[in-house]
Amino acid sequence: MEKVMEKVVALCKRRGFVFPSSEIYGGINACWDYGPLGVRLKNNVKRLWFRSMTQLRDDIEGLDAAILMAPRVWEASGHVENFTDPMVDCKECKARFRADELSADPTDPKTPCPRCGNRGTLTAPRLFNLMFKTFMGPVEEDSSVVYLRPETAQGIYVNFENVRVTSRNKIPFGIAQIGKAFRNEITPGNFIFRTREFEQMEMQYFVKPGTDEEWFEHWRKERMRWYVEDLGLRPEKLRFHSHGENELAHYARAAFDIEYEFPFGWKELEGIHNRTDFDLKRHQEYSGKKLEYYDDETKERYVPFIIETSAGCDRTLLTVLVDAYREEVVEGETRVVLALHPNLAPIHAGIFPLVKRDGMPDVARRIVEDLRRDLHVFYDEAGSIGKRYRRMDEAGTPFCVTVDSETLKNESVTVRHRDSLEQERIAIRDLRGWLRERITPV
Repeated sequence: MEKVMEKVVALCKRRGFVFPSSEIYGGINACWDYGPLGVRLKNNVKRLWFRSMTQLRDDIEGLDAAILMAPRVWEASGHVENFTDPMVDCKECKARFRADELSADPTDPKTPCPRCGNRGTLTAPRLFNLMFKTFMGPVEEDSSVVYLRPETAQGIYVNFENVRVTSRNKIPFGIAQIGKAFRNEITPGNFIFRTREFEQMEMQYFVKPGTDEEWFEHWRKERMRWYVEDLGLRPEKLRFHSHGENELAHYARAAFDIEYEFPFGWKELEGIHNRTDFDLKRHQEYSGKKLEYYDDETKERYVPFIIETSAGCDRTLLTVLVDAYREEVVEGETRVVLALHPNLAPIHAGIFPLVKRDGMPDVARRIVEDLRRDLHVFYDEAGSIGKRYRRMDEAGTPFCVTVDSETLKNESVTVRHRDSLEQERIAIRDLRGWLRERITPV
């Protein structure tokens, strides 16, 4: 299974999905750059999520809060005091580990180092705050300390009243945000699964106390549906994990993770949490500003409960890539293909002249110009038609359109299907409509 992961990473570099950050300088640990195909795929994931959360609903509004926030925000949220992981070091090989991920007690002298195998070399666990700290202004002093946000949710909470008033929404309603977050992880890894700089797709849904269990169940089912129906992930690779009492965060009444079976095991893809009224009450206390909701109809006043859906965009992108990766033997050769949902594909159609003569390139380029207003298309005339097909298979392109000698006779083209390898003739005048019936760009 780990070989699958190695192949996916190699494909990402080869086809321009993901590159190591600062690669010409030797790279920087757990930081990645998205290449031409990667940035398209990532934007498609984000647009699809934001569309499902806001455009297709009238009870959720969008937000883009600042990365740098008042330090008191992180005191109120508990991050300054509690956002820590227990860390241990090996005194021999100098490797560093999270104590809670070790299979045995690190203080036991019989516990071996996971890397070098030596026993009795692990230090006692010590707490390590995961927030990146910096300074605002010209002087580096305690009064100028600010943090790179470790999550986007707090920007939503402190804007609860701003959004409620300006959007004129009534409870229940939600606020959705996509944005960068930063965590100084002790043990990042597994490619883009766990990184120090990442993007979150979070929605906080504000509800009346007493209705929170109903809405929690609603969003638990809705988020699983989104991964299967909208992203096209295989349902047998997805499952729910319920947090037991010893796993629940201090603010949560209930929590479920949507997990995916990666090549390195079942891991969290998204969290759905019943955060009760903890967050708004804390910000109300620390800011001195009322964050209560007054219901005009029932004449009730209360601090809303919050149902949170929190997904990592980079982690979702990795899931999409792993889920779509296929190897097939076709005519004695191994074909590598990304069977991406057509709506997510970074390239919707490859446009090829069969040969570089007889006016075929001119016709192909006219098709490109006609289609690119609605779809992401890619023109390629280099190499044999078979090699061009293989390149598009690895890029996840669902359709390839070839201009050939018959095109010059009757204004039709050959359309090749990525998944079935079937080919059919389509009139050029019908091509755009034919593709749009099968692809809905996001």
